[in-house]
Amino acid sequence: MHAFDVLGDPVRRRILELLAEREHASGEVVDVIAREFGITQAAVSQHLKVLRDSGFAHVRPEGTRRVYQLDPTPMRDIDDWLERFRGFWSHKLEALATEVARGKRRPNGGEEP
Repeated sequence: MHAFDVLGDPVRRRILELLAEREHASGEVVDVIAREFGITQAAVSQHLKVLRDSGFAHVRPEGTRRVYQLDPTPMRDIDDWLERFRGFWSHKLEALATEVARGKRRPNGGEEP
């Protein structure tokens, strides 16, 4: 499955957000996702499998628990792909940063406290 197909699903994106914070046992992921999306444990398990199979997550057994951890490698691949498009928005972000900085200055030329 292509990385953008993996990220195209809101449940998988949310799981990745959880894993970006810290590693989680599968039960913790199921609790959050089931509460937020109203899906079953089996459905969450399928999303975790997609993340494992596509390289976005690793799992390790810890006793009877399965602990999931984010693998940032596919994110780097996406970032590399996006690099060719950054030129379309980087100058606009720089201009925005300039305007934000101007807005923080006082009318008399001094900075806000």
